[in-house]
Amino acid sequence: MAKRIIIQYPNPILSKQCREVTTFDRNLEILLEDMKETLDDANGAGLAAPQVSVLKRVCIVDTDDGFFELINPEIIEATGTQTGDEGCLSVKGKYGTVTRAETVKVKAQDRTGAPRIYTVSGFTARAFQHEIDHLNGIVYVSKVQGELHKG
Repeated sequence: MAKRIIIQYPNPILSKQCREVTTFDRNLEILLEDMKETLDDANGAGLAAPQVSVLKRVCIVDTDDGFFELINPEIIEATGTQTGDEGCLSVKGKYGTVTRAETVKVKAQDRTGAPRIYTVSGFTARAFQHEIDHLNGIVYVSKVQGELHKG
């Protein structure tokens, strides 16, 4: 495993659409392991592949609800709303108020390609939505209500 460099906003790679993962092999496992080490080192709640310069639909989330590896994730249901402060490892030291769904149901694959369905709420749902946005070239700063502020 190796820690990777987290690229910083406004690097143009963060605004690119990621490609679907079609090959579930050792290279994917290495990417996931490196992302986990990088996330742990940065003390974050989530990390998407484009944040480490890989344009693939891969993200991880690590919250009190558990550790999740999401390959080719897609939100298939979203209910309720929550509004709160949000930050990002690619926007160091800055936070902003963002409204997101309170609960999301996400269809994804695991590292072997097996289908998975996750239903998560609260902070974990916020993290899922934030990371899936990254895979679609969306950085949370475009959703902030008002101004960014220091944490």
